[in-house]
Amino acid sequence: MKKKKTISKLKKELDQIFSIYIRIRECSDTGAAVCFTCGKMAHYKTLQNGHFQSRRFMATRFDEENCQVQCVKCNMYSQGEQYKFGLALDVKYGEGTAEELEHISRSILKISRIDYEEKISYYKSLVDKLKKEKGIE
Repeated sequence: MKKKKTISKLKKELDQIFSIYIRIRECSDTGAAVCFTCGKMAHYKTLQNGHFQSRRFMATRFDEENCQVQCVKCNMYSQGEQYKFGLALDVKYGEGTAEELEHISRSILKISRIDYEEKISYYKSLVDKLKKEKGIE
């Protein structure tokens, strides 16, 4: 019998496929995407999945509005540029979005094994679909 993956391995796998989805969702058919906070253009493989509310908050860790494409400089070296990130969220999704995400992030969310497995499957299929639509690898 095949051994089940641990919850931490499932979380890591979901983090990886979700990150690819966020970056591909925003890229062009050349694979180029723009950093959400500074506007730098680069290939999606060199960019990162930036979180407005930290990944430590499970309630927003895999929230598609909370996560946007960021360059390494903004995401890592400038601690995510949270202020600029919040302003840009309100422009993209409507006034109050950043405040709402901050509120949601403080709620407790426990993700089950089945939830992880379903989300992994869902985002894998979305990534495959987007790659085909955009003709990218």
